[in-house]
This record gives sequence, structure tokens and C-alpha cells, in this order.
Amino acid sequence: MIYIFLFLLSFMLTYFIKNYAIEKSLVAEVNERSSHTVPTPHGGGIAIAVTWFVGLSYLFFRGEIVSSLYYALMAGVVLAVVSYLDDLYELSPKVRLVTQSSVAVGGLMALGGLGSLDFWLFSIENQLVANIIAFVAIIWFINLYNFLDGIDGYAGSEAVFLGVAGFLLFGGVHFLVLIVSVLGFLVWNWHRAKIFMGDVGSTLLGYTVAIFAIYYANQDAVNLWIWIILFGVFWFDATYTLVKRYLNGERLLVAHKKHLYQRLTQAGFSHDRVVFMAMGANMVLFVLAYFISRH
Repeated sequence: MIYIFLFLLSFMLTYFIKNYAIEKSLVAEVNERSSHTVPTPHGGGIAIAVTWFVGLSYLFFRGEIVSSLYYALMAGVVLAVVSYLDDLYELSPKVRLVTQSSVAVGGLMALGGLGSLDFWLFSIENQLVANIIAFVAIIWFINLYNFLDGIDGYAGSEAVFLGVAGFLLFGGVHFLVLIVSVLGFLVWNWHRAKIFMGDVGSTLLGYTVAIFAIYYANQDAVNLWIWIILFGVFWFDATYTLVKRYLNGERLLVAHKKHLYQRLTQAGFSHDRVVFMAMGANMVLFVLAYFISRH
């Protein structure tokens, strides 16, 4: 019953946020990075965030989520608030970086840090080195999810996939909360999108994925690689594009449309088709992750 309530909460909040954004002209304008052609309301990620945090708190007070994971995920409140302010006022990169860094440190502290990193051929047991890598990874996950939020239904469907995959592989009910929190928004974000999630949603989802990866890696080192595999479509696109632009001498902070998913839409593929292609790739990655998790 709680999951139906949370879905409806996300759905209705997105509806009201959409109408409010239209009334107040809070719309995402078309720019060099845009894959949409008309100004569209943004800030729908508020519905995801509110529903997510309400659902997590419900689980916590019922004793259905461990405190370390709960507090680490709830650190995302700060990130969501500042990201929404960034949606409204375009905060400086310095403010965004300080916020992301602070939240990353808070999340790592709540989890007790990352114990070690296992690369099969060798492992990193030094706590300082392991946690510096974990810190950088959290920052990267936050930003790459934001980079990949560019076409209708793409970022939302990825979150739903990760929630389903996480539940099937690890069984935590917090994944069900994530799924319904995003689904309620996704109804309004499917092509053609009536509202975008904005940074408030995309940065929070990236942070959440990073926390899941670290939390489960502390239970079993191989779980880190399972999460990297599951998140492969997003991190590969973001990392490949960033490295390629760097090697081409491009200014990395300038808006662009050179991600793989953007190139597909420029080639004539509809938003829906690109999303379904990504989901197809995700299914392959899930099979691989499932195989590794059972060996």
C-alpha cells in the first residue's frame, strides 16, 4: 500500500509542479545542449526528491533500512535543495562543487567510508586512497547523471532500471521506493515531455547510485563492479565524451550536444527509440551483472 501512495504522491506532485512552473514561467529554454525545441517546465525532480525522502524515512522508522544507508542517502537533501536553487538562479560552479563535495564527504562518513577496492589482479587496502577514489567517484556520478539528462524519459528510465536491477540482485525495499518515486514523475516526462526533472532530480539520482555502489561494495567487493556494470550505459557515454572533447582541445564547461544519445537523436532517432535502445543495452548488462553476482 505504501508504494501505491508514494507513486501517487510523486505523480501528483509532478502535476502541481508542472502547472506552477508554467504559471511562473519556470521553463528550460532551448540552448546549445538542448534536445528539445520548445521551452518546457523544469523542476519535476522535486517530486522525485520529496517522495524519495518521505519513503526512505518511512522505511527507517519501520526498521526496514539500516541507519548508515539511510543517513548517507538523506545527505542528498542538501544536494537536492542547492541543485534546485541552481535550476532557478544558475549558481556558480564553485558553489555547486563545494556542495557536491560536502555531501560526498557526509555520505562517505555515514557509510563508514569505503573499506577497500578489489581490481582482481590487485587490491587497494589503504583506507585513505580508497576513500579519495570513492569521493571522486561520487562527484563524477553526480555530474555524469546530470550530463545524461537530456532527452525525454532517459534519466528517469535509467533510474527505474537501476531500481529494478538493485531489487532483483540485492533485495532491499529501498529500491522499490526509488522505482515508484521516479515512475510517478516519468509519466509526465515521457516523450513528449510535459516537464523535465532539472538538476534537482538528476544530481540526486547520480548521488544515490554512487551511495548504493559504495554501500554494497562494503558488503562484498565484487558488488562495486556489479554497480559499475549496471550503470555502464551512462558512465561510458559521459566518460567517453568527456575524454574525447578533452583530447580535441574543447572547453569542457561549455554546453554541447556530443553525447552518444544526443548524436542518435541528431541522426533522426526519436527520443523513445533512443530510450528503448538504452534499455536493451541495460538488459544485456543486467544479465552480465547477474552472472557475476552468482559466481
